[in-house]
Amino acid sequence: MRWTTKQFDEHAVSQLAREAEISPLVARLLAARGVCDGESAAHFLAPRLDHLHSPYLMKGMREAVERLQQAISAGELILIYGDYDVDGTTAIVILKRAIDLLGGRATFHVPHRIRDGYGMKDDVIETAAAEGVRLVISVDTGIRAFAAAEAARRVGLDLIVTDHHLPEDGQLPHALAVLNPNQPECSYPCKSLCGAGIAFKIAQALLEARDEADARRRLLPSFLKMAAIATIADAVPLVGENRVIAKLGLAGLRDPRNPGLRALMTVAQLAEKQRQLSASDVAFRIAPRLNAAGRMDVAQTVIELFETREEEKARDLAARLNQLNSDRQQSEQQIVQTLEARLSEPQFADARCIVLDGEGWHRGVIGIAATRVVERTFRPALVISRDNGEGHGSGRSIPAFHLLSALESCHELFTRYGGHAHAVGFSLPCGRIEDLRRRLDAYARERLTAEDLIPVLEAECEIDFSGISSELIRTVKRMEPFGVGNREPVFLCRGARVLLPPRILKEKHAKLRVEQVNGRAMRFDAMAWRMAERISSEGILANDSIDLAFSLDENTHPEFGGIELRVCDFRRSQAARA
Repeated sequence: MRWTTKQFDEHAVSQLAREAEISPLVARLLAARGVCDGESAAHFLAPRLDHLHSPYLMKGMREAVERLQQAISAGELILIYGDYDVDGTTAIVILKRAIDLLGGRATFHVPHRIRDGYGMKDDVIETAAAEGVRLVISVDTGIRAFAAAEAARRVGLDLIVTDHHLPEDGQLPHALAVLNPNQPECSYPCKSLCGAGIAFKIAQALLEARDEADARRRLLPSFLKMAAIATIADAVPLVGENRVIAKLGLAGLRDPRNPGLRALMTVAQLAEKQRQLSASDVAFRIAPRLNAAGRMDVAQTVIELFETREEEKARDLAARLNQLNSDRQQSEQQIVQTLEARLSEPQFADARCIVLDGEGWHRGVIGIAATRVVERTFRPALVISRDNGEGHGSGRSIPAFHLLSALESCHELFTRYGGHAHAVGFSLPCGRIEDLRRRLDAYARERLTAEDLIPVLEAECEIDFSGISSELIRTVKRMEPFGVGNREPVFLCRGARVLLPPRILKEKHAKLRVEQVNGRAMRFDAMAWRMAERISSEGILANDSIDLAFSLDENTHPEFGGIELRVCDFRRSQAARA
C-alpha cells in the first residue's frame, strides 16, 4: 500500500482558520473536503434543515408535483414502481407515505430480483392500466426504460421517471416528467442524490405545498430518517445535501417512532436508548438486513415492515429480515470461498479486469462477492452466475476505472446493462462470457497503469502524538457521518515505539501500546483490527519503532477508557529498516 498526504494551500488554510475561528489542523481537515470559507465551514459542521435545496431547482419537479397533486385531489390510483435494494424500497416507503398523508391512493410494485430482474417491465405497466392506474411514478429506476415508457404511452398512462443512475448517451425515456440530477440541462446543485433522496425531494415539495411550517417542524425530520438510511446504504458521497440528509437523519434515528424501524433496530442490536448511530451502524447492521429481502426473497417485506402499525407484526417481519441476512451471509461465504480458490488460476495472475463465472451462484449475492474480489486483488471485478444459458452479472471497480464506460465499450454483448462508475449489473448469453473477459481486460490494459493497481492510503497530514487531544476527537466527531466523499480522517505518525509485546485478541486482532517522545512522552493504545496475523508474520515486538497510519477513536469504558488509535496500516520506521 502506498501512503500519501493531502496537499494544501497554506494561505487558504490560514484564512479559513481565521474566518471560521478554528485551529489550523481543523482547517486542514475541512479544506481537504472542499470547505473553503467560514460560511461553508459552519454549514459543514452544523447542518440544518434550511440547508436543504429547494426541490424546484430540479428539472421536471414542478410538472411532477402538479400531476401528483392532481391525482391526489381526484382520488386516482397511483402506482409507485421501485427497485429491490435498500434505495429502491425506502424510496417507495417515502413517496407512498407522503401521498398517504395528503389523502391520496398509492400502490406499489417492487420486482423480484430472480424472476423479474432489474428495471421497469412492459407487462407490469399494462397490468396496472388494466387495474385502473392512470399515473405511474418510478423511483430509483427507469432512466433507461425506453420500452416501458413506450408501453405506458401506448396504454394511456402518465409516467413520471425519477432515478439517479446515468442516462444512456444523454437519451431520456418518453415521460410526462423526468427527475434526475444527472440528466442534460438539470442544474440541481446536488448531483449525487440516491433514488430515495430524489423521492424525499418530491415528498418535501408535496408536503411543503400543503403546510410548509408543519412539514419542516414535524414531517420532514421524520422522512429524513428513511432517506438517511438509503443515502448511506447506497454509498453516495456524503457531502453537500447528502450530508444534511445523513447527519439529520442519523440524529433522528435516536428516537425511532415507526414500529418497523424500532423492530429492525432491535434485531440489529442498535436499540440502546439514546444511542447516537453512526454511518457504519447503518451500512453494516441496518442496510444488510434490508438488502437481504431483495437478495434472498421478496423486497416487498421491507415495505410491509415500515408500513405496519402493529408491534407484533413488525417484530415478525424484522426477525424474517434478520434470518434472510443470515442466509445471505452463508450463501456469500460459499461463493467467496470458491472465488478465492479460482483467483489462484494462472489466467487471473496478470488480469487487469477480472471476470469470474459459475453455474447456479445465487444472483442475490454476486454483487457482494464482486466487492470481496476487488478488496482482495484491487482490480475491477465482475462476477457472473450462469443459469440456463444466460449469465447474470454484477461488477465493482477501483477508483481509477469507470466500470460503466467499460461495459459501454462492448455494449453489443449484453441483453441489458446499467449502473455507474463503480458498480454495474448486466445480463448476457453465456456463450459471450469469454469474449467479455477478453475485451474488458484489453480495455483495462489500455487505461490502467501499474500505479493505478496499488491501493493508496491518503492521510490528512502527519501529526505528533502531542497533537492528539480530546478537542481534536470532538472536532472529528462533528465531521461525522463518514463515508464516500467524507472519509474518516487518517493521520500519519513516524517513529512510534512499541512499549509492550502486542496482545492478540480473538486470534485475529491485535492491541499495541505505543509511545512517542517529542518534548514529552505521549502514550496511546492502538487497536489493529484483523491485523494479528500480519503483526506476527512481520515480527513486531516490544521496543520496535514503527510508522503508523491511524484514525482516532475513544474507548468509553469507565475504568480504562480514553483516546485510542485505530490502526489503518503500519510499517517499520525508516530508521529501523536502515
